[in-house]
Order: sequence, then structure tokens, then C-alpha cells
Amino acid sequence: MSGVIVSMRRTLLSCTSLVRNGLLGGALAALLPAAPAEAADLIDTLSIMLDFNRQELAVLATALALLGFSVMAAILLMRTRVRTAKNEARLRARIGELQLQADRFGALLFAEPQILISWPAGDNRAQISGDVSLVLPRDSSPQRVLAFGTWLPPEPALQMDHAVDALRDRGDGFQLTLTTAHGHTLEAIGRAIGGQAIVRIRELSGLRRDLAETNLRYNALSDETEMLRGFAANAPWPIWAKGENGALTYANPAYVRATEANNVTDAQERKLELLDSADRTAMERGLKDAANFNARLPIVVRGERRIYDVRAVNVGSGSVGVAIDASEADALSSALVRMAEAHRRTLDQLSSGVAVFDGQRRLAFYNDSYRRLWDLDRTFLDANPDDSSVLDQLRAARKLPEQPDFRAWKSKLHEAYRAVETTKDTWYLPDGRALSVVTTPNPEGGVTYLFDDVTESLELARRFDGMIRVQRETLDSLAEGVAVFGSNGKAQLFNPAFVRMWKLSSDAMRDEPHIQTVEGWCHQLFDDPAVWRQIREAVTSIESRADVPLKLERKDGSVLDGMIRPLHDGATMLTFQDITDTENVERALRERNEALEAADQMKVDFVHHVSYELRSPLTTIIGFAHFLSDPSTGPLTPKQAEYLDYVTKSTNALLALTNNILDLATIDAGAMKLELGPVDVSKAIELAAEGIQDRLATDRIRLKVEIAPDIGSFSGDEKRVVQVLYNLLANAVGFSPQDSTVGISARRTERSVVFTVTDSGPGIPADMKDKVFNWFESRSQGSRHRGAGLGLSLVRSFVELHGGNVRVDSIVGRGTVVICDFPTDQAAHRDAAE
Repeated sequence: MSGVIVSMRRTLLSCTSLVRNGLLGGALAALLPAAPAEAADLIDTLSIMLDFNRQELAVLATALALLGFSVMAAILLMRTRVRTAKNEARLRARIGELQLQADRFGALLFAEPQILISWPAGDNRAQISGDVSLVLPRDSSPQRVLAFGTWLPPEPALQMDHAVDALRDRGDGFQLTLTTAHGHTLEAIGRAIGGQAIVRIRELSGLRRDLAETNLRYNALSDETEMLRGFAANAPWPIWAKGENGALTYANPAYVRATEANNVTDAQERKLELLDSADRTAMERGLKDAANFNARLPIVVRGERRIYDVRAVNVGSGSVGVAIDASEADALSSALVRMAEAHRRTLDQLSSGVAVFDGQRRLAFYNDSYRRLWDLDRTFLDANPDDSSVLDQLRAARKLPEQPDFRAWKSKLHEAYRAVETTKDTWYLPDGRALSVVTTPNPEGGVTYLFDDVTESLELARRFDGMIRVQRETLDSLAEGVAVFGSNGKAQLFNPAFVRMWKLSSDAMRDEPHIQTVEGWCHQLFDDPAVWRQIREAVTSIESRADVPLKLERKDGSVLDGMIRPLHDGATMLTFQDITDTENVERALRERNEALEAADQMKVDFVHHVSYELRSPLTTIIGFAHFLSDPSTGPLTPKQAEYLDYVTKSTNALLALTNNILDLATIDAGAMKLELGPVDVSKAIELAAEGIQDRLATDRIRLKVEIAPDIGSFSGDEKRVVQVLYNLLANAVGFSPQDSTVGISARRTERSVVFTVTDSGPGIPADMKDKVFNWFESRSQGSRHRGAGLGLSLVRSFVELHGGNVRVDSIVGRGTVVICDFPTDQAAHRDAAE
């Protein structure tokens, strides 16, 4: 700057003639207000020049002003550059310091493995830094860290997603402990800092992990403790805790109220106890011996004696206890006992036998009718036997229905313990009685059996059914034409004589034609409009129903004696009788009708006598025989016991004979109904063979069974098929010598299943082959078991009911072969059942 001023001085000295001292000084003073000492010297020099004129001075002033402005600008520029250089130096120094500080903070931040994820406000792009190998392989993309499901199990990943969303949306901080899919334990902390959402993820290890786990356990234990304290404080039952020395350490408000203390401290200081001394001693002894105590005790609370269930257990060095008010339960239990006793007295008055078995299948209740029905010992019943034991005892006494497979029958009966609906069944006992059995599952578990003797009602039903069948057969065999028309005027019933008499079609009559249609068909033989109108009115009339006699003279010269008879159900019966040869026809019909009625009466009388007149004394004999054999009636001599054994065996044989006769009578009367279903051939043979195992063992006879592999099953009544096979095997065993072989085989043909039973007995003579299936045809020669001769009769009857046939091949001295064919055609089975 001094060089510039020297140059300016030289210029001014050369122009002294143009400047005046006073003007130039003022101009320089205005242009250079901030000049240094050199400017003052310049002004002194210029002021000496007094000889300049004013015009020259003005020009010089202008030049100097411009020069001063330039100098001023140069000076300001230089000052700005100096300040800028200084600021830049200071900024570089500050940046260096900040960089050093950032490096120091980064070193401290990443001194341990961790990941930092930040989201700036309003920006969805995350910035990730740190060691991503904590959660992913080292070569993975850092952005995959945000896909929590790739390195966390599903539940922690979902928890992390929700926490991050809450942090970014609302700034909610979080701290989570996570376990990765590889088993590493991580800590995730989220905070909102400086307008950014920042998440730090680091691995917990060593002491830090132990502290975190301890903190979690402490929090859980604290929550659990608060929850238990809250429960105990609000529980209505007295709850207490005692220390090792037996002193009260905790009591809930219910305990304080029960002991009439002011508070827990008062109860502790006054040593107030809920139980009396004897009960406390018993509780302390129980805690000492078994570490727990359970008892129902009376406790006086606020002057009232109530029943409590007191329970106490050892916990740590002390014990805890609770007393639950059981007064109502105790009262209900007593009331239930009284009610059960009242029910017992009521049920004892019933004629039906009632037995209740509990969920463990043990007898819980029985009435006196049940005991009398089965003639069971009261001591045995009072011992609460199980269901199986009762059935086994009844079976041993031959009081249950005979079953080829008793075990399967019993298992099916016990299915009621798992059922939800009531089942009904009818048992036909060996003594001739029929019992209606109602099995009802109990809601609380177990089964209730209800037994009713329905022998008489079934007998009445059997008689009614037999009477209906006899009436139908009688109707079909009558020469008198009979037709029944319903209240709707349609034919419901007709016999062959009616069809033949009026020359009608049986198929057309089965379609239940109306009376007007039948009238049109009969006009060819009789076309009197008045008579037919009278018949139509009698059939369709509602009132004035009375018998109307008719006499018809037909076009073919025959004369019919008719009757219109209203029936009780609203139907109308028409009967026609050909009386052309009045005396002969009437006599013949009367004799035939009387013969049919006599035959029907004989059959009814036979069934009546067998089922009642014979069974009643037989039942009495069996009952007295059992009574005499009971040791409680007194000892018997050996001879008396032998005779009593003969009586028992004879009555049992007679009872079996009676049952067989009834089966045959039922079949002969057409009352036998087959229960068709799939019959497993192999199972049927097995069941039949089980019934003769004792006889096989006694006579040392081997049973050879041959069943074709493709035998399968067929449609039939399994019970009757087993009965057929049992009778055949029993007959074969009876005629086979000891140490011989009895064979049974089964094979399937195109239309039937063939059973073959063979024996090595004496055989059947040719003149006897046609008689072996007759009733009471017994040939005891060659047999060790004399029978009544009904077994083969039952075999033929049951096989023929199935639509099959039986044949016998036998050679004297070479044994006997009995072959039974059961058809497999379903339609044939239905026809056989009908």
C-alpha cells in the first residue's frame, strides 16, 4: 500500500500548477478518511501548491475522487480475502476436529458387533450400517436385514414388524429380546432421535444376556406374585401362610374377617388361629408326615358353625393353607343321601327290576324286584359286584338267554356304557320267561337296567299273530268269495274264490281298484243297476251302516247268496256264496269250516299247553331243584344229591326240548321271522364249534374245519345259521366213536353257499333217511347222547326258511354226510323271509 501512495505523491507534485492548497486538502480528506500517515504527508505537500487556479483544481479533484474510489475498493477486497483465508483455515481445523470426533464415536459405537438401521422423517428408505453377519451370511445384501422373516422365526418376526411400525408412525420406543432361527439371542432397541427412527440390534452374550434373562424372569415373577396376591386378596376363602416356626406370615382379608382381627398385623400379634387346637395339631401332623393336609372340618366363623374343606401344603420352609366353605355342599350331600334313600324305598315297590351300575361298571343300586327276578343273594349284591360278575353268575345258573358266543354277546351289551341313547331288547330265558330289557346310559356315567317280565304280553301277541295268519289261510281256503273294500271305496283284501267266482284278474285286484271299476268288470255276469247301487252305497256310506243280505241270480244260471257287512275300521266286507246246489254245498262248506276251526283250535291249544301248562310246572321243578341244591337248605345224602342231579339234568333237557318244540311250532305257524343280514361263514362255523368244545374234549373227538379261501359271506339270519351248524355238529359228535374225526366244510357255488358235516358213525339205514328230519324221530342206536329227535327237524326248517335245502348221504358202517345249501340270491332271501 505504501508503494501506491508514493506513486500518487509523485503525480501530485508534477501537477502543482493545477491544485490549490485548501481545495485539494478537503478533497483528499473526504476520499481518504481511513488512509494511514502517508496520506497526511500527501495532504501537506498538496497544500503548499497555492498558485493553482480553481479550474485546474476541480479537474484534479475529480481525478483524485476516482482514484480514491479505486483505492478504497482495492483495500476492501484485500481485507475480504484476508478474512476469507482466516475463516477457511479455522473451518478446516474444525472439520478436522469433527472428523476425529466422528472416528472416535464410530470406533466406540462399533466396538462390539451390532447393526444400526435409521429412517429419516418422511423417507421410507432405510440406512443400514454395522455387522450384518449377526443375522445373515457375510455376502448377503444389507437390505435383507429389513426382511425380519428371513432370520427370525414367524412369531418374533411379526413382533419386530409391529414394533418398528409403531416407532416410525408414532415414535413409540421399544426394547425386545429376540432369538434368531440359528439360535442366537439378540437385543433390539428402537428410539426416535433427531427426527429419525433408529433401531439398534446387537447380540446378547455373557453377563449381558444373563442380566436380560434375569430381568425377564424377575418381571415375570413379579407379575405372577402380584397376580397371586391380588387373587388371594379378593378370594372369599381364608388363605394363610406360616413360617418354619409356625408363626403367621401372611393372611388375606377373608382370614382377617374369619378370625375377627382388625388387620393382618393384629392377627399376627394376637396369634389368632382359624382352627381349634385339635384340628391344628392334626394339620401339623399331616404336614409333617405327608407334606399335605386335607380334611373337612367344622369352623366357627362370627359365631356361626360352618363346614370347611381345609387344605394345606408345605412350601419351602413354611406352609400355606386355604379353607373353602363346604357347608352347602355338605348339606346337599346329606340331602342327596336322604333323597337316594327315598328313591330306593320307592323303587323297591316297583314290579320292574332296576339295577344301576356306575362308571366303573360296579353295581351302585338295585331294588328288591331285581333281586327276586334273578334270585340273587343279597350279600353278593351288597358287595357291589361289577356288571361282568353278575352276568357270569347268571350264566352259570342258566338264567340268561343261551348264546353261541357269550363273550361277544356280553361285549355288545356293555356297549351301552359308551352309548348316548336308550336301547331296548327282549331276552328269552331258558326257563321260558321273556324279559323286556331297557338299557339307559346315565349322564354321570354308568348304565341303568330296567327289566320287565313280558312273557304274557308276548304270548298274547303271538296268539294274535297266529290267529291273523290262520284267518288269512282260512280265508284263502274258503269256497266263499270274500272281498274287503276300504272307506275310500278301494279293494283292500280278496280271496281266490272271489276272483274265480266273478272271473276277475288277481293282478288287477292287487292294484286296489275302486268299487265302480269292479262293478264294471262284473257286469258281464250280473248287471242289475239297483243291486250294484245298493252295494256302492253300502261301501261308501258313512251313516246307517248295517248288514245287508243279497241274493244274486246271474246270467250264467248260478245263484249267489251275498252279504254286505260293515267292519269296525270303516271298511266293508262283501261275501258271496254259490248256493246253486244249496244243501250239498252248504253241508260241505259247514264241515270244512268246522274242520278248519278244529285244526286251528288244536294248534292254539297245543301252543298253549306247551308254553304254559308244561312250562309252569317245569319252572317250579327247576326252582325247587335249585332250592334243594342250595347248602343253606340243609345237607343232602349222596343218594339224594345223585337223584337231585338227575332231576336237574332231566328238567334242563325237558326245557331245551320245550324250546325246540316252540321254535318248530313257530315255524310251522308261519310266525318265525328271519333277521337277514351279512353272515360271515368263517365266524359262523367258529361260533358253532365253540358250543361243542366240551363234548369234543370229553369224547376225544377231533374237529376238522375246511373253509374255501373265497367263501366270504352271504345274506341270512346269522343266529339261525349258527344254530343249524351247531345242531349238525352236535348230532355228528353224538354218533361218532371216541378218538374219531368230525368234519365241517364250506364252499361257494354260483348261487349258494354249501355247508357239509361228516362223521364216522354207524350211518343211517336207507329206510330211515326220509324220517330223520321228522319231529321226535330219534335213533339212539350208535349214539352216546340220546335226544328228542328235534335237532335235524330244526335244521331243515331253518334252512328251508332261507330258501335252501338239506340232504343226507349215508352208508351203514361208513358214517353220514349232511349237506345244507343256503342261496346267496337276495331276492330269494326276501321271498323266504316273507
